[in-house]
Formats: sequence, C-alpha cells, structure tokens
Amino acid sequence: MVSKGVQGTGLKVLARLESVTQCTAFTADCAAAAGFPRACAREIELVVEEVLVNICLYAYAEEPGEVELRCVEADSLHLMLEFIDTGRPFNILTLPGPNLEGDMDQRPVGGLGVPLIRALVDSITYRREDNRNILRLVAKSRR
Repeated sequence: MVSKGVQGTGLKVLARLESVTQCTAFTADCAAAAGFPRACAREIELVVEEVLVNICLYAYAEEPGEVELRCVEADSLHLMLEFIDTGRPFNILTLPGPNLEGDMDQRPVGGLGVPLIRALVDSITYRREDNRNILRLVAKSRR
C-alpha cells in the first residue's frame, strides 16, 4: 500500500523477501523524483535491500509482520528513509564491525551488510518507540 502525505511517501508491505523488489522500486522512484543521479539512487536501493532483507530474516520469529518504508525529500540534497517494524528490537548502531582479519576463506559468511549501509548513508538514527523499531537513514545526493 502506497500512501502520500506530509510525512512524505510511504509503502507498507509484509516483511517477506518477495517484498524487497517492490520496496527498492519504490525507493528508486522516490530518489528519481528528488532529482538524485541514477548512481546515487542505486546506492540507496542497495541500502534499502540490505535493511529489508535483515528485517525479513530476523525481525519476526514466526509469521512475518509488516514493515513500513517512508521516503521524504529532506531538502534538495538529502533523502530520508525510515523503516518501521514491530519485530524484535534491533539497534543497528550497537552492532560491532566485522572481523576482517585473516584469509577470506577462513572468515564466517555474512556480517558485511551493516558496514555497507553505514558506508553508503550520511546519517543513521535508531529508536524503539511504542513497541516499534524506527530506523532512519539520510542519504546525500552526490550531484
């Protein structure tokens, strides 16, 4: 379901992997409407994919819940993305960085999504409010 209002544009979907494509397309449309160059929009789509895959795989124990994605043009250079879910509390900011020591074939698989997100956005905030995870990311256009 897509909604528009003073909060920007929002999309609410089931937290299932099948929803990721719909959310990245929604984000691409938001970035294009804000005038972001295609290369920047692709980075933002990658961030959205990483966040949503983590919510889909880890936020809900059994039945998938919902996740809401809001997209707001903060100003002419910044796009704000907000991910809201009622899954398990998870503060991305407290996650330690991955251990990159040693040979690649000796390291565990995974664990690079959060550092990727941190590298591709300009700011990240998290709060737990009314039994909801609210992750806010701000990306700057590289015009």
